[in-house]
Amino acid sequence: MLVALLDANQAVRTKALDDIHHVVHHQNTLYEATAPTALYVAAILSDPRTTCSVDKDRWSFPGNMRAELLGWIDSVANDVTDAAYIIDSEHGFPLDDYPPAVAVRDIRPLLFSAAFAYTDDSDRHVREAAIAACIPLLDDPRVRHHQAALVPLIRQILGTSELWQYRERAIDALDAWGEDATGLEGQRDPFWFCSTDLVPDHRTRYPGADAGCSEEPPF
Repeated sequence: MLVALLDANQAVRTKALDDIHHVVHHQNTLYEATAPTALYVAAILSDPRTTCSVDKDRWSFPGNMRAELLGWIDSVANDVTDAAYIIDSEHGFPLDDYPPAVAVRDIRPLLFSAAFAYTDDSDRHVREAAIAACIPLLDDPRVRHHQAALVPLIRQILGTSELWQYRERAIDALDAWGEDATGLEGQRDPFWFCSTDLVPDHRTRYPGADAGCSEEPPF
């Protein structure tokens, strides 16, 4: 599965990417294989083959394999943040008692170094994914001193992204760190279930499509 992430065939690469999402990090679950996989993913980010493309659907973020892998690191890191620790502890499931979570928390400095290296990448999608991945990793006290360096990047890059999801991340991070988020615009209507960043698929029409919705309501 991991070797296939760098396969010459785009379909094979895409299947491997789907597998690391749904096999070793399914629905925010951390497994024994998650931390070793994260180390491998971090190690191959510099491989030129990660600049190859992968198949996209209308729910996908834009970007090449490198951007996708940074997004995966972001997803894994979000499950061991301080906020996640508090919530899980309140539900009787402290992360310190779960070895896969401990393993991921232990490697956060390595993951941060790998992601931080791409925060000035020439590819906008990679740059945004790298900055976003650094945000949850900064909960680790061993790398927290890098927070000041990330603030302008979060404001200038994520805060001006075409994707409202990244703009929201920028606002949330700056607010959490006590930094000024003035002038940044998130989702205009947080209760609007249709993502205006997605292009409606007119091959499958449904009532309400002409109102600007890009997918069916969640009910």
